[in-house]
Amino acid sequence: MNKVMSNKWVIAMYVLPALLLILVLIYVPIILTGYYGLMKWDGIGEMDFIGLSNYTKLLTDDDFWQSSLNSLLLAIFSLLSLIGYLAISLVLAAKIKGADLLRKIYLIPMLLSSVAIAQLWLKIYHPSNGLLNSLLVFFGVDNPPAWLAEPNLVLGAIFVPIIWQYAGFYILIYYAALKNIPDSVIEAAKIDGASPLQIAYKIKLPLIMGVIKVTIVLSFVGSLKYFDLIYVMTGGGPNGASEVIASYMYKQAFNSYNFGYGSAVGFALLLFCLLATVVIQRLTRTDDEVEY
Repeated sequence: MNKVMSNKWVIAMYVLPALLLILVLIYVPIILTGYYGLMKWDGIGEMDFIGLSNYTKLLTDDDFWQSSLNSLLLAIFSLLSLIGYLAISLVLAAKIKGADLLRKIYLIPMLLSSVAIAQLWLKIYHPSNGLLNSLLVFFGVDNPPAWLAEPNLVLGAIFVPIIWQYAGFYILIYYAALKNIPDSVIEAAKIDGASPLQIAYKIKLPLIMGVIKVTIVLSFVGSLKYFDLIYVMTGGGPNGASEVIASYMYKQAFNSYNFGYGSAVGFALLLFCLLATVVIQRLTRTDDEVEY
């Protein structure tokens, strides 16, 4: 068996199908997106080559930069939410009573589609008979705001269901990493007189730092390309106050039938994600990895 697996042709035969899938499903669409960005095209008729006009237009497109800022704010907010997810995971992994039930409750949003979550929170944010405003009226607020109709509030209002949607995903990742730490390490720290806070900060966090770095990349890059829930809840409104790069790309391509410019926006989003990944990896790089 070892002789067979050491044969380069055998290895190539095993690897080739996966490489072909990656090439067809990932790299070819990326190349085509960059190519379509060089064209003036409505998605149906003939394409006219216009060079870098679509890409240079991005530099002066205020709507594009506003959507980029909104995507960046969402990404930053998602990074900050990781602190809360990690804190919850530390509590759940400490063998508290009811931890299994709480873990299942946190996973419920993962079972729902983004459209279902959007419809649920639309009912919660309803200006007249929504749950949130009904509670505010009950506690004496005379004129509760229309959360999804006010430009100053809509972005924060949308961030809440997005964070709620992915809470279970990140809590589960952190919980699994924490439970993978040997009990002997924790017991040794307790014998040495370490407090629960010291154990969490000095022992548990360094031991799962590799997992934390992965979730930072997933959270930040995933937030930059977020689309579905925002599009269902607000469509990017009011007046572009909740527009993100992905929804702006969709509108340009499928609402305005400007597939060339929409492709340029999509290619710019790809570059933003690649840049964010490189920067995060550089900022979180460490020379020594803690092992156990």
